[in-house]
Amino acid sequence: MRGRSVAWIPPVALLAAIAAFDWNTTGEFRVISWVVLVPGIAAAICGVWGTLVIAALALGTFVLEDNSWPHQYQTGLPDFILVVAGGALAVLACVVRVRGEQRMLHMRDIAETTRSTVLRPLPPGWGDLEHAAVYLAADSEARVGGDFYDIQPGPQGTRLLLGDVQGKGLGAVAAAAALLGTFRESAYHEPDLGTVAAHLEVRMARHVRYCAAVGRDNDADADRFATVVLVGFPETDPSYVEVVNFGHEPPLVVTPEGVRSLPAGEGLPAGFGELAHGATPPTLRVPLTPGETLLLVTDGVTEARDAAGEFYPLRERVAGAVAADRRVAEPARLVRYVRDGTLRHCGGRLDDDTTIFAVRRHRREERSARSPFTSVPPGAP
Repeated sequence: MRGRSVAWIPPVALLAAIAAFDWNTTGEFRVISWVVLVPGIAAAICGVWGTLVIAALALGTFVLEDNSWPHQYQTGLPDFILVVAGGALAVLACVVRVRGEQRMLHMRDIAETTRSTVLRPLPPGWGDLEHAAVYLAADSEARVGGDFYDIQPGPQGTRLLLGDVQGKGLGAVAAAAALLGTFRESAYHEPDLGTVAAHLEVRMARHVRYCAAVGRDNDADADRFATVVLVGFPETDPSYVEVVNFGHEPPLVVTPEGVRSLPAGEGLPAGFGELAHGATPPTLRVPLTPGETLLLVTDGVTEARDAAGEFYPLRERVAGAVAADRRVAEPARLVRYVRDGTLRHCGGRLDDDTTIFAVRRHRREERSARSPFTSVPPGAP
């Protein structure tokens, strides 16, 4: 019980029941020593002071009731010592439990701070994009893993990325943070999306070399790579987007009229640049008009399995949902639909971090008169 105001009720009720039962017994059958159970229950659900008070109350009840009938059988000193020892151990156990809870809360605060740093909150309409996203960590306590995404407005328009670092744990988080930092700077300053992609490849290689240099190459950091999708929304022409794909699942374009996939490209994951002789994936120009929603997901969605081992049919499910209700093509509704569908498909058991990210450019009549560049002063995030 989390509410300390009512947590005392179960142990006190048990104490009263034991005392009442013992009061009505006769002969040598006595149950008053069972009050040793009461502090143990309190230790599990009450605070330290509450457990101490209940342990003292249990001891007092034992002494009072055991001596109320001097001519009847008394449990005596051994049971008295048992109740005293049980109360002391219960208080000690409660101290250990409370300290553990405090450490857990502290770790959750750290995890929440890490999450908000790596996956920073995106303001509504950021970069003249209507967007929605949900991140579900496979480790519910970690709250953040190897999936990452961001939107960065700049002088050349708005750039976004979504990626998935191979592996789990703090090594994957560190790699994701490194790539996000590089993206936020280069996406703002570099005029060419291909150059942004090259910076990401170099950053991944540098991160792997650093991990090897400091001796962190035993936990798969030496072989770390990331699949990434980069999308650029040019400021000068809203009729198309630029896409660079580092071996990631191709995004889907969702409209009230249907669903189509963007070209997959032939790029290798970031970190495999040496295999491509230093070449980065090509930059593709793909038609995408304002009002069409771009859906990007990580493999936590596409590789979610049901009880029969079948993968989640993302494109088919989204197409059916849009055909039934055109409003599902809106970013927020689309993200909710895919999230709920994925969780239902896998029975709520996620084997991998899951990110669902949907964006669409505002229609011309909805867009602000200011560009993303003029709305973001130099030095802004």
